[in-house]
Amino acid sequence: MIEKDTVRLLRECDAGIKMGISSIDDSLKCVQSSELKNIMERNMHEHSQIKHELQKLLDFYHDDGKEPPVTAKGMSWIKTNIKLAVNESDSEVSSFITDGCNMGVKSLSKYLNQYEAADEKSKDIAKRLISLEERLASDVRKFL
Repeated sequence: MIEKDTVRLLRECDAGIKMGISSIDDSLKCVQSSELKNIMERNMHEHSQIKHELQKLLDFYHDDGKEPPVTAKGMSWIKTNIKLAVNESDSEVSSFITDGCNMGVKSLSKYLNQYEAADEKSKDIAKRLISLEERLASDVRKFL
């Protein structure tokens, strides 16, 4: 049961981190403030570091991970490429990023609770991702 829950939690973290990196990367082209850009780039770098650790664990369990749901990717693409194209403002980017962070915190928290038999390394990654998302949402609030 431990290994099963561990792999499931790692998969959900993988999908979430891919979604987060993609959303931040897509949004960066609309950012005007150098401060907001630095916040988002730093956060994307931290996401990438955790993604690297996550990939090592997935490799250890001989698992390919998980792609974000197609509907989530589609909605993100629509928001980024249509909504932000119409209103390229730091406020709109911050709103989009905040919404994404809130969804990430909610879903990762759910999976952390659901896969309670997962090993501590996997739980630690999920908790660090949750913390990273919470901090990003907090950091971009001043641009709303």
